[in-house]
Amino acid sequence: MADSSAVQIPNRSLFKATEVCEILKVQAYVLRSWEAEFPDLGIAKTPGGPRVYRRADVEQVARIKHLLLVEGLTLAGARKRLEEESAPVAGDAPLDELMGRHARERITEVKRGLRALLDLLSNGSNGQARSAPPVAAASRPRPMPASRPAAARGKPSRAPHRRDHRRAR
Repeated sequence: MADSSAVQIPNRSLFKATEVCEILKVQAYVLRSWEAEFPDLGIAKTPGGPRVYRRADVEQVARIKHLLLVEGLTLAGARKRLEEESAPVAGDAPLDELMGRHARERITEVKRGLRALLDLLSNGSNGQARSAPPVAAASRPRPMPASRPAAARGKPSRAPHRRDHRRAR
């Protein structure tokens, strides 16, 4: 709830629709349209009575406002993002399913690299230097381009004109 922390929500359990509009600086018709898109938003106090909002609803409206106005999502995109955020990650789901294809191999490669660094650091303090195990070619970082000399950073120097060479003779 990154956006709800920027808004001061009073420490109460229930809010009227007008209060939610004042707190979050949205128009009533906007709040009603968001209610239509997110049916679990707001609860009816009594049948046929005015709608009231729980504190969690106000925080969700703040999140919806952030997703729509700051991140530029559509209502459907905001609904999907909120569903993804509220969906619990299954603890028994396979790692490959959670992290994508070849995740186990990538994680194993990172573990090897970290262990090699740990070995280097622990052996380097004793004065012994051990070489790290070779890293797979696919996971090697690309070399950075060499920086240009200071003279080449500015305007390139122009070669003298042919006429200038004739005068020098």
